[in-house]
Amino acid sequence: MSIEVGSKLQGKVTGITNFGAFVELPGGSTGLVHISEVADNYVKDINEFLTVGDEVEVKVLNVESDGKIGLSIRKAKEAPPQEREQRRPQKRSPRNQGNNRREQLSFEDKMNRFLKDSEERLASLKRNTESKRGGRNTKRG
Repeated sequence: MSIEVGSKLQGKVTGITNFGAFVELPGGSTGLVHISEVADNYVKDINEFLTVGDEVEVKVLNVESDGKIGLSIRKAKEAPPQEREQRRPQKRSPRNQGNNRREQLSFEDKMNRFLKDSEERLASLKRNTESKRGGRNTKRG
């Protein structure tokens, strides 16, 4: 069976480490669910959520060329996009309204703004570091 990115599969937890859980997938292949992909909230101890032998639904995040398979339990439980839209609050807070204007910019406008901000930051950083290192425009004596 071919494992495709984005597909949801049933698997069995075969091993647990401090950084994640190994899950055997249909067809005999094994993938890793990183500890950050187990639950939506912070997971300090993975053993509180999973035990060896558990049947879990996982979503395939990536398949590496060397055969490693990245999996997620929390993304397999995600609601479809239209359900997420219905659960979102309809009214925006005044704080978020300013961000809405920024979202309407084209990619080129966003890129130009980013470049301008970056150049300004680099120039400021360069001015500050040159004066501390004894750059060209510093006074000697």
